[in-house]
Amino acid sequence: VIKKAVDLGINFFDTADSYGPWFADRYLAEGLKSASNRDEIFISDKVGQTRQGPGVWTPHGEPNYLRQQVEVSLMTLGIDHEDLLFLHRIDSHFSVAEQVGELKKLQDEGKIKHIGLSQVTVGQIKEAQKYAKIDAVENLYNVSDHRDDDVLDYAESQHMAFVPWFPLNTGKLTGANSPLAKIANKYKASPAQIALAWLLKRSGNVL
Repeated sequence: VIKKAVDLGINFFDTADSYGPWFADRYLAEGLKSASNRDEIFISDKVGQTRQGPGVWTPHGEPNYLRQQVEVSLMTLGIDHEDLLFLHRIDSHFSVAEQVGELKKLQDEGKIKHIGLSQVTVGQIKEAQKYAKIDAVENLYNVSDHRDDDVLDYAESQHMAFVPWFPLNTGKLTGANSPLAKIANKYKASPAQIALAWLLKRSGNVL
């Protein structure tokens, strides 16, 4: 799948150490080995969330753990720096200063190029901006669930990329039973295409 994506011109891949857990990074590294345009491929990665089983996700923002996971991801992916590294979740057991501050240290060491935040409020973004330049936000967002309109608007005002996760609402916006089916038929497109087009039309910073 990864090799086919590269062949089709896709050059942005979003992963995390907790996907699998661990296996997504391994698959991505293997799939990109033979890519002739490897230097043009941009990887978005995440640390700060652990997974103990199906549907069980636990934030872990202890600074030394974040540092360890960045090092592990660099090794697993076979890269010398993270293009974009998200704090997967803010852990309430540690201050934003401690968590984002550690990522800033890694950035100063050349191990992270851009820092992002995932599933955050506007207030949390503003707090994080005190300790580092935040270049991207990744929140749950799609045409059927856009409760984070204010986050997207703030990200746009700050020239931050916005990565919507569940852009197709885990498949509920695709197929014949999609609430977008009637609109899709009108424009001779698939419901998935309509859902993605809505996101791209919503704001110029949506990735």
